[in-house]
Amino acid sequence: MLAYLDSIWRCRQFWLSLVINDLQLRYRRSILGIGWSLLHPLAMACITAVVFCEIFKIPIREMLPFMLSGLACWSYITGSIFQGCQSYVQAESYIRQHPLPLAVYPLRTTLGVLIHFVIALMLVFFLTCIFRQTINVTALAMLIPGLGVLFLFGWAVAILAGYIHTVFRDTQHILELVFQVIFYLTPLVYPMRVLSNTRIGWLLAYNPLIGLLNLVRHPLIESRPPSMTSVLVASGMTLVLGMIAMASLRYQQRRIILYL
Repeated sequence: MLAYLDSIWRCRQFWLSLVINDLQLRYRRSILGIGWSLLHPLAMACITAVVFCEIFKIPIREMLPFMLSGLACWSYITGSIFQGCQSYVQAESYIRQHPLPLAVYPLRTTLGVLIHFVIALMLVFFLTCIFRQTINVTALAMLIPGLGVLFLFGWAVAILAGYIHTVFRDTQHILELVFQVIFYLTPLVYPMRVLSNTRIGWLLAYNPLIGLLNLVRHPLIESRPPSMTSVLVASGMTLVLGMIAMASLRYQQRRIILYL
């Protein structure tokens, strides 16, 4: 595994140039450029927060950072998966011409999504400073390893989704339907207590995405380190997915060309 990671690092100029090129193509001739990555989640969070503030009777100064952080995490997770589905298909010409480690192509998509995610978190931090005016620096420092876990999670699911989608081209459409359901079973735009006392509240206890969500929300929104349960769930899930992804890469390297 170390040798494989070293081979990825040696070709870092290649995948970094792909990430930069993707960003340039996406925002070419755009007036705001990458600023759109701030406006989209902010507009969504503002509209949703105004509505849900009235429903849940929560002040908007609490609801807006809460929703924006949730939507930012959701965009990162789903972006890593859905764009990861296309990572090998879009890189077909490179895969046919260069015998590079296949993991660099899901890494390309994950880094692109991660950049937008970090920008959105900066906005959450700014809003939290304005509304609450107190920041726990010790808790905020825990955001760094949390982002590391989220990055590895995104990379692992992008590797797996990319290969499965290459073999079975309906994978992305199926995942989009599945995640539409998961969206409403994840406390992204509503407090967790809203569903905890309902008949489907027990489903929240089995939603592993909440652990990933808390890695961001606890330090940023609640000014405290992530709970040990969230850390263990998020780290354990990332470790399992990472091991599966790494184990599959050797098989993918030999077989992926047959499905492109």
